[in-house]
Amino acid sequence: MDRIEPRTLKGFRDFLPQTMMPRETLIETARRVYRSYGFAPIDTPTLELAEILTGKGGEETDRQLYRFRDPGDRDVAMRFDLTVPLARFVAQHANDLGMPFKRYHIAMVWRGESPQEGRYREFMQCDFDTIGSTSIATDIETALVIYDLMHAIGFEKFTIRLNNRKLLNGLLAKVDLSAHAVPILRAIDKLSKIGPAGVTEELKRNTPATESQIQQLLELVATKPGQADVLSKMDRLIAGNELGEAGVGQLRAVIDGVKAAGAKAERFTIDVSIARGLDYYTGTIYETLLDELPSIGSVCSGGRYDNLAKMFTSQELPGVGASLGLDRMLAAMEKLGKLPQVQTPAQVMIVQFDANHLGDYLLLASQIRAAGIGVELYPDAKKLGAQFKYADRKGFRAVIIAGADELAKGVVQIKWLADGSQTELSTSNGAAEVIETLRDRANLNRNL
Repeated sequence: MDRIEPRTLKGFRDFLPQTMMPRETLIETARRVYRSYGFAPIDTPTLELAEILTGKGGEETDRQLYRFRDPGDRDVAMRFDLTVPLARFVAQHANDLGMPFKRYHIAMVWRGESPQEGRYREFMQCDFDTIGSTSIATDIETALVIYDLMHAIGFEKFTIRLNNRKLLNGLLAKVDLSAHAVPILRAIDKLSKIGPAGVTEELKRNTPATESQIQQLLELVATKPGQADVLSKMDRLIAGNELGEAGVGQLRAVIDGVKAAGAKAERFTIDVSIARGLDYYTGTIYETLLDELPSIGSVCSGGRYDNLAKMFTSQELPGVGASLGLDRMLAAMEKLGKLPQVQTPAQVMIVQFDANHLGDYLLLASQIRAAGIGVELYPDAKKLGAQFKYADRKGFRAVIIAGADELAKGVVQIKWLADGSQTELSTSNGAAEVIETLRDRANLNRNL
């Protein structure tokens, strides 16, 4: 029988323990922050009828769908994000959910796009959304969730960039280009990558915009990011257009709201060049850049989408939310040296010094574990060097050693792997002294 070469598809990955550990920690962090704001978990199927997904994210997204005929000869596709399935979900279950409905959803999505740094064809999104309210309070809260999430992950230097589709659409109406909004907004969204000249070239190629119209667009979107100064300029450029003025007003309200909540104002900026590539956004939009690594792109993005559910129901179901790009964030953290190098969720390892005392080791491990501290017992009575090599490679913080002599005397040795020092502790009261010392010395608490 011919052997099959073990390999993964382009854009897909295996995750080793040293990768999965920080992934799960990041997921738990997002879950904790989302729950603190009252967002509840949901889940939806990987597969949807193709008609549910197509036409919701734009032509490019439609081309990237993993789409096929299922065994029932139905036209189906794998979800490309978690927001479109949410719209279907809410429309289907609106009577049971109650409004406003706040949900988070952490799951895999698939897009057949070109893989690049921090971007894959299979990736996880960590979404949170509020459905059923058009209140500016929900837009403000979305910005605050992103702010708290970034701090919880461990970043102090980041920038949450804000814009509003009403402002952009208002400008398009003012220069009589509303009919060409989709290609124009996609070109504008590339401003930071291809510059004004590139945007101009793309607009000339894909739209009937004149030189004068393009210059008016660029005067707005090429404005240097800021707050009060940008808002003042927008007031002038958009004056007389009701939709655009509403967008400026909402941006001003979001900035005022995050300040009122006590967030650091310098972490927020208005950037009129961001449009977000997906077609369903209608109001406030968000992108988050790491100040130390802006080149990796936005690590948490989203926006308001008040019309998406209209494809599925006549009921008004406006929404706003954002998504942590888990894989991109992990790629950034790795590049910045912020990922812990551990391969085990347990903090302590017990050496099996003498196979004749396996029962003693099992009891000690059980007692420590019952106190909420993760502990792993090495399965074989191998040489100490081999066991310590394993402990170092896995990233344990402490190793417990007890041979026949120590057990007879009622003591154990704890070796602290960070500095190589050792502590002798009594076991006359069971594992109580060991547990107290582990907590005090290494700050070991309950597992995640």
